[in-house]
Amino acid sequence: MSNVQSPASIAAIRRKRRFRPAVVASLSVSFAALVLSGCAAVLNAATSGNGYSVVEDIRYMPGDRGTYDLYIPATVTPQTPVVVFVYGGSWDSGSKDLYLFVGQSLASEGVIVAIPDYRHYPEARFPGFIEDAAKATARIARTVRGGAYAMPGGSHPLFLMGHSAGAQIAGLLATDETWLTQEGLSPHSLAGFIGLAGPYDFLPLTEERYKLIFPEAQRAASQPINFVDGGEPPMMLIAGADDTTVDPKNTRSLAAKMRASGGSVTETIYPGVDHLGAVTAFATAIPLNDTAIRDATLDFIRQNAR
Repeated sequence: MSNVQSPASIAAIRRKRRFRPAVVASLSVSFAALVLSGCAAVLNAATSGNGYSVVEDIRYMPGDRGTYDLYIPATVTPQTPVVVFVYGGSWDSGSKDLYLFVGQSLASEGVIVAIPDYRHYPEARFPGFIEDAAKATARIARTVRGGAYAMPGGSHPLFLMGHSAGAQIAGLLATDETWLTQEGLSPHSLAGFIGLAGPYDFLPLTEERYKLIFPEAQRAASQPINFVDGGEPPMMLIAGADDTTVDPKNTRSLAAKMRASGGSVTETIYPGVDHLGAVTAFATAIPLNDTAIRDATLDFIRQNAR
């Protein structure tokens, strides 16, 4: 483990596909994936190291993908909120190293941020990556609340946040009690869930690759919308109107189910924002997208961190 301020090298290229509410469209590796890889490298290289520190590669489970990075604000109190950010990548790619700019964006505003790696297909199928994220979330909560890395222990309200496939993973942890409960936590203990351009309601599957990632007997259990009953933590759901990778109808569908169940939800579809824009909006070094997304996220965290 080491304290660092410089970004890791970026080499990942991620596949992007459009998820409709009831069907997954078959798309090849897209230009958007190349854009993300290039954007992340530029954003991370330009990201300031002021006002926070980073502890890299903290282990939460065995294996090459069993670590997380922790972004620690310069000032931390026992009540400082912590956000566990789960990145996307179609469940088969991605790296925590791509998202230094997300960690900086929130940590520079006084939020502790943890970004875990997790197993991808073909190393893991559903629910393997869900189990990894649950393990990471529980370990992060225990570490931060217990006091570590010069941070004081305390209540540290816990938020889950995810983009794309990461929003499906984090969203399932926030709706289905199974996963966090077996790690000693509960969705009811979460202060909130922030979903960015997530697929929450994407059955039936039509592409063979996704049929392999999500075994038939378990597909219904992979849909966050199927577990909403009104007892979920507050949600903020964000999508871009120009998203051609994950249909914004996924966001509308989950928000509608939350409202119908009496849950607390804020839903915003941002005009002029595409799939990547929902996350690159957090960049502060080079403003790329609607800064209202970052502002709204910070407001949501502050309002629910109690």
